[in-house]
Order: sequence, then C-alpha cells, then structure tokens
Amino acid sequence: MIAAPEFLATAATDVQNIGATVRAANAAAAGPTTALVAAAQDEVSTAVAALFAGHAREFQQLSAQAAAFHAEFVQALGGAAGAYTATEAANASPLQTAWQDVRGVINTPTELLLGTPLIGKGINGAPGTGQPGGPGGLLWGDGGDGGSGAPGQPGGRGGNAWLFGSGGRGGTGGTGITGTTGDATQSTNGGLGGNAGMGGAGGNGGLIFGNGGAGGAGGIGGTGGQGGNGPDGAFGGPVNAFSGTDGGQGGNGGQGGVGGQAEGVAGMFGGHAGANGNGGAGGNGGQGGQGGGGAFDDGTANGGGHGGSGGNGGDAGLGGSAGGPGAIAGAAGTGGNGGDGGPGGNSTFGLDGPGQGGNGGNGGASTGTGGNGGHGGNGGNGSFSATVSNPTGFVMGGGGGSGGAGGDSTGGGTGGTGGTGGTGGGVESFGIGHTSADAIASGGTGGGGGGPAGVTGAIGGPGGGGGGGAIATVGANTVNNGHEDGVSAGGTGGGQGGLAGAGSGGANTFDAAGGGGGGGGGIGGIFGGAGGAGGAGGGADLLSGGAAGPAGQNGGPGAVGAGGIVGPGGTGHTGGGGGGGAAVVLGAAGSAFGGTGGNGG
Repeated sequence: MIAAPEFLATAATDVQNIGATVRAANAAAAGPTTALVAAAQDEVSTAVAALFAGHAREFQQLSAQAAAFHAEFVQALGGAAGAYTATEAANASPLQTAWQDVRGVINTPTELLLGTPLIGKGINGAPGTGQPGGPGGLLWGDGGDGGSGAPGQPGGRGGNAWLFGSGGRGGTGGTGITGTTGDATQSTNGGLGGNAGMGGAGGNGGLIFGNGGAGGAGGIGGTGGQGGNGPDGAFGGPVNAFSGTDGGQGGNGGQGGVGGQAEGVAGMFGGHAGANGNGGAGGNGGQGGQGGGGAFDDGTANGGGHGGSGGNGGDAGLGGSAGGPGAIAGAAGTGGNGGDGGPGGNSTFGLDGPGQGGNGGNGGASTGTGGNGGHGGNGGNGSFSATVSNPTGFVMGGGGGSGGAGGDSTGGGTGGTGGTGGTGGGVESFGIGHTSADAIASGGTGGGGGGPAGVTGAIGGPGGGGGGGAIATVGANTVNNGHEDGVSAGGTGGGQGGLAGAGSGGANTFDAAGGGGGGGGGIGGIFGGAGGAGGAGGGADLLSGGAAGPAGQNGGPGAVGAGGIVGPGGTGHTGGGGGGGAAVVLGAAGSAFGGTGGNGG
C-alpha cells in the first residue's frame, strides 16, 4: 500500500469540516425539539409533547457521542499523516546526512593539503568574472565549469578531472563594450567598439576514464559608437551647419576556446577531446551622424552639413582549434555589419549646396560569412530663389553616399552583401521679381553601390545598386512681365560596385530622355558575375519621348579564383544597375532630362 502524507492531511481537514457542520445543525435543532409545548391542557396533549421531547433529548445524546467519535477519528487521521511524513524524513535524512558526513571526512584531508577534494565535482567559476573552474575530485569527479568573462575579457578555463571524470566547460568570452557617441561640435567620431574576450579552454579529462571539456564560445564584439549629429546653422547668422561625424568601428569577435584533451588511458581507449568553441560575431559599425541643416542665407554661406560615414564592422572571431584527436575546430563567427552613412543636411534658400550623404561602412571579414556593408546616407535637399539682386543661380542636390563593401570571406565562405548607395537629394528653384531670372537645378548624384566581397576560393557577395538622383522642380513665378527659364535634371545614378560582364541598355520611359545603362556586376569567385541591367531613363512631364539610353559599360573579365583548401572557387553574383533620376517641370519655359542610370554593384 502506498500512502501520500499530504493527501491524508487534506482528508483529515475535510472530515473535520464535515463534523463541524453537523454539530452546528444539531445545536440549532436542540431548542425547538427538546422543549415542546403541549397543544392543549388535557392529559393526551401533555403525554404526546413529553414523548416527542424525550426522543429529541435521546437524539442529542447520540449526537454528542458521534461528535466525540468523529473528533477521535480526525485526530487519528491527522496523526497518520504526520507519522508518514516523519517516516519519510527519517528514511531520507540519514542517507543524505550520512553521505555528507562521509564525504566531508574523506575530502577534508586532501582539501587541507592539496586544496582539492577526493570525490566530487569541482567548483564552477562565478559568471562575469572569468574565474577558472575548480578541479574535480582526485579519485572521482568532473572539473568545474569556467565562469563567463567580464566585458572584453576571456572566459575562465574549465577545471581538469584527475582519475575518473570529464573536464569542465570553458567559459564564454565577455562581450565587447559599446563605443562612445561622437560629438560634432568637438569633431570627435564615434568611439571604437571594444574587442570581445576569447572563450575559455575546456578542462582535460581523467587519466583513467573521461572526456575533455568543451571550449567556450568567443564573445561578441562591441558595437561602434554612433557619430555625432551636426547642429543646424544659425538663422540669419554667419555660422555654417556642422557636418555629422563618423561612426566608430565595431569590435572584433572573440576566438572560441580550445576543447580539453582526453589523457592517459582514457585517451588511448575511447576517450575523446572536448568540442571546440565557436568564434564570436564581430560588432556592428556605428551609424554616421546626420549633417546639420543650413539656415536662411544672409550673404554668408550657410550650406547643409555632410553626413558622417558609417563605421566598419568588426572582424569575426576564429573558431577554437581542435583540442586533440577526433576533435573538429569550432566554426568562425559572422563578420559585423557596416554602419549606415548619415544623411546630408538640407540647404534653405542659399547658394551653398546641401550636404552629401555619408558613405556606408564596410562589412567585417570572416573565414566563414562576411558582414554586410552599410547603406549610404541620402543626400540633402537643396533650394534656391532667383531674385532681382541675384537673377541667376545654380543649386544642386546633395549626393548620396556610397554603399559599403561587403566583408571578405577569407576561408572559402560567402562574402557579405554590398550596401545600397544613398539617394541623391532633391532641389527646388524659383524665379521671383520684376526682372528676368534664370535658375538651374540638378538632382543630386546617387551613391555608388557597395563593392563585392570574397577572395580566392570564396563566393563573392553581390554588390549593392547605386541610388538614383531625386526629383528636381522649377517653379515659374513671373511678376510685371518678367520671365523665368528653368532647367531641371534628374540626378546621376550611383557608381558601379565592381568589374565583370557587359551591361545592357537602359529602357525608354514615358516622355523622357533615356537614362544611361547600368555597369557590370561585381568580381569575386571563379567567374565574373553577369552585367547588371541598365538603369531606366528618368521620367519627365511636358516633353517629347526620348531615345533609349546607351548600353552600360563593359566590365573587365572576372578575377579567376583559385580553389580553396577544401574545394574550387565559387561563382560571382550578379550586380544590379541603378535607376535613372526622374525630373519634373512646373511653369511655362523649362526643360527636363532623366538622370543617368547607376552602375551595378
């Protein structure tokens, strides 16, 4: 028979509650039933009342006896539950207490003399300290696990086993610290992300029986600090807008820890080395700061500030090397992604142009997969007003930043993808006044596509396409027979990312001059990638149809990649052509041309 003490205790409580309810009902019925009043003054009525009152008193006496028995039953049931509980504790405690006492007696001499127990697992290192794990018992016991590393510091080594037992696991490397934020007013860039700590090595297995402990994983590199945003120019004053500062580079990932070895007899008869830790990922680059906006021009140059470049991604940590026979090296981490470029600042009714978008940061390298390049920042928007005192002006939208190159794969893996170029800034130009005013506006140049990635034996990552120029508008606002001639051109597409293959011609669009064709695809791998399709010509209103754009420039032959350690080179990816910029004319006398298509990445 199996008895559960907690169930017995619950049953005793339930029975006690039932008895209390019955006693309350008996007490409520005692008065009305034991003291009946005769229905009349005759002898028969008196005899009937006395008979029933006697029965009621006898019932109350029996109820009192039942309540006493009920109380004894509840007490017995509760005592049984307590007895079972005490019996289980008595059966368990002596064994546990005896083992603790025996182990203390056995381990005390060796701990006093050698600082190591005779039997038992070693002490684990505290998290965030990088403390090593304690050794296992001299006779029997696994080594303790190493503690994880403090920020940027290595993880602790796993403890060794002695005769019987496996080595402890190495601790994970500490994550790199984040870089500080830049300050545009002090011309300081974002701080570098801290490098991560490497993983701790695994402990060695016992001499007679046991396996090596696994190596700890490398830590993740710290993120680069963000670039400082540029303050806007002073309204009506001589102060130019500040340019944003560059983002900081990401920290490198930590190397994986080496697995522990199987030693002695165990190494010869079945014991194996511990698994090797994987490398940590590289930290991402910080984002570039935004350029400040230019204020209203009072005769002093107040153009928009340039965007800061994104920080490069940190390189990935290497995997731990094989700790012994039969072990496999740990995998490398992924390269950190490049930071995005900051957008350029706008200019407001000034002759100075708006800010250029910042370039994207390059992806971090890895023996496995490279990091992706950051995207280029968008160019700032420009604006110009042609007046009587300043009848002719030229303003151009800010150029988009180039996309960052994808990170290289140095060990036969895949290169990172190149970042997309930023879009060129738009412009507005208005002729206002009593005399003739000629205003010319051009859309900003699109950012170049990020270059391809990959070295000998690797697969090149695709380059990012260049961003097309934004729309430029010309407004005709004539007063007193004045006139305004405006020319608005869409921005030029971004530059190409690499060389290989021939581009195809740009497509014609509605009522517009066709944009130029895109350039070829990127290099990387054993064959050059196919050329990117040409960018479509920019659209334009109120114009006759234009011819198709010319064919893109022919790229050189792809670089021939030799075979890697374990296989032949890969095939380069296809780059895409950038789109041509659009253009719109508002007003009487004006013309518009589509921008040139961007070259492929």
